[in-house]
Amino acid sequence: MSSSPPASNTPLALWGGIECTVVRIGERYRNQIAETGHDQRQTDLDAIAGLGIRTLRYPVLWETIAPDHPDRCEWGWHDARLTHLQQLGITPIAGLMHHGSGPRYTDLTDVRLPEMLAKHAERVAERYPWLRYFTPVNEPLTTARFSGLYGHWYPHGTDIPIFLRTLVTQCRAIVLSMQAIRRLIPDAQLVQTEDLGKVFSTPPMRYQAEYENERRWLSFDLLCGRIDRHHPWYGTFIDAGIGEDELAFFMENPCPPDILGVNHYLTSERFLDHRVKRYPIYHRANNQRHRYADVEAVRIDLPPGTTGPKARLLEAWQRYRRPMAVTEAHHGGARDEQLRWLIEVWQAAQAVREEGIDLRAVTVWSLLGCVDWNSLLMEQHGFYESGAFDVRCNPPHPTAIAAAAKSLATTGSFEHPVLETPGWWHRGDRLYQPVSRIVVPRPNAQHLGITGATGTLGHAFSRIGAVRGLHRLLFTRGDMDITDRNSVEAALDQYQPWAVINTAGYVRVAEAEQDAERCFRENAEGAEILAQACARRAIPYVVFSSDLVFDGQLGRPYVESDPVSPASVYGASKAEAERRVLSAYPQSLIIRTSAFFGPWDHYNFLHIALSRLEKGEAFEATDSVFISPTYVPDLANAVLDLLIDNASGIWHLANQGSISWYELAAWAAREAGISTDQLVKRNGDARMTTLSSERGLLLPPLEKALKRFVNERTNPHRG
Repeated sequence: MSSSPPASNTPLALWGGIECTVVRIGERYRNQIAETGHDQRQTDLDAIAGLGIRTLRYPVLWETIAPDHPDRCEWGWHDARLTHLQQLGITPIAGLMHHGSGPRYTDLTDVRLPEMLAKHAERVAERYPWLRYFTPVNEPLTTARFSGLYGHWYPHGTDIPIFLRTLVTQCRAIVLSMQAIRRLIPDAQLVQTEDLGKVFSTPPMRYQAEYENERRWLSFDLLCGRIDRHHPWYGTFIDAGIGEDELAFFMENPCPPDILGVNHYLTSERFLDHRVKRYPIYHRANNQRHRYADVEAVRIDLPPGTTGPKARLLEAWQRYRRPMAVTEAHHGGARDEQLRWLIEVWQAAQAVREEGIDLRAVTVWSLLGCVDWNSLLMEQHGFYESGAFDVRCNPPHPTAIAAAAKSLATTGSFEHPVLETPGWWHRGDRLYQPVSRIVVPRPNAQHLGITGATGTLGHAFSRIGAVRGLHRLLFTRGDMDITDRNSVEAALDQYQPWAVINTAGYVRVAEAEQDAERCFRENAEGAEILAQACARRAIPYVVFSSDLVFDGQLGRPYVESDPVSPASVYGASKAEAERRVLSAYPQSLIIRTSAFFGPWDHYNFLHIALSRLEKGEAFEATDSVFISPTYVPDLANAVLDLLIDNASGIWHLANQGSISWYELAAWAAREAGISTDQLVKRNGDARMTTLSSERGLLLPPLEKALKRFVNERTNPHRG
């Protein structure tokens, strides 16, 4: 690496990465490239190039090229994409095995695996001799823990001997792979990744913390040839059946990373506490010596600077003095929290560079999001975490992370009003124990304006916004009457919100038939006045429409491009609002939604239905009108994400599913364990105003929403 320029002479680079795990669980394989749809979308690479990213961690995985036999290789998919990356001017960092255990004809305990992976590496180098950067095995220590110690992934080991065997196998594979590559590409560089989260503890658990903290360096120590007879883990390796000759191999064939890649997550750092009763039961652990709680260190009031990316980068530099990069920076929470985490990691990287550390880049991971990583891929629920692009949309929707990435890649900085509040990992309400210090936002932080303070949606946005650390201004009619132009202008001038969510309006659908003038004034004229005022200030604007802009006679779910066909005064007022708003401010975000239900509103259909059925009272519901029920917390979170993404135009947001009012009540009652004997079916004219979307199905299935609704209704303190 002596030929590479020092970090001080080049700006911090922004790299990208695509989650590409191919993991075996039992006899089943999971492929994140397939699950995020990237295997069918080469155009993703053009979108990534459009962000200004010029270095990309990209899969050339053994399991996908030779899945059935080591000598039967299929290169077509990779040929097309690697060639396209060349054309786009993007340098790949080729990953050869990513949390995998190899194809079915081998596994992580197979002594033949290192030579077989090295043969795959040789073939990759022969086919793509222009490649220069390689990660033969991603996070070998992390994979060894999950596959050999915790039993999560194949071969599902649960003891130290299997853990260390899988680790040695992977690290030997890295060494042999790089030797094979460098015979063909002499200047090939190893970009070796690992999660280096640190463990903290109470004094009685210090021994366990020290054990885990020494363990976290094992993959890098092996590759650097550091595990000799004086290493604290040497005896453990020998006791686990790892031969002295196997350890000597690494000392005789050191393969130190050319770039040491640090993957750091909010949950990477842990805190061990012997006082188990202080924490939820799911945090409890047992090492056969003590029972203890194993919790996220960010939820403990530790001294400033103890945790976080900067501290871990400094540690890695002090131990190895190798050029470094942050090779994964991802957070799976709400969009604002994703932004806060990315910018915090970027700023930490800038800070360590100012201290003279050779840190080359920060990697946005994962650009296309990931699926089911909340269960470490062990459960298949389709739980999607978006990245710079949301692949639930067609084409993938660029999120605020994409805007941040483009700005960081081109200017080295990024600003957004949500960054004025610290991430949840710095706020006092994150802690399991009372807080001694609280990080507070800047006193002049900008606010999000929300009209309709007393309504269902206004209340929900305020509540969800508080959880997400968003500063809110709730406007009552007295604060700002949206039907009065002077009132709107005065309120916006006084409070200067960075965006406005308009939840105000006329909501009494049946009464609107006799009150059309007022309905149109509040729903259409008011929405237009506010749109015009926001347009003059160039601030984002969100307004809500309804499934009732359609007459329900189409015979299939409605999508955004279907022409409106209202059959009621209320529906006509919403259709007119859409027309006026888009005319006044085309960049507005219009949300069509349907049939609210939620844990905090006692006047919604489901709450009334379940309350009456619980009391044994009769409740009537139609079985001929089909709708898309929408769980309000899901709606509020999705709208806030789209707002922060700077999305515009008409979007359909409703939980996925089509159901009649009668069956909705019956389903919820069954879920809650309430008798449906008093539920009365009412017939009528058939109508279906179910909403689907051609832009993206962003809300989860109705079944999952109903389960959460029933749980929140039963345990309201969780809401």
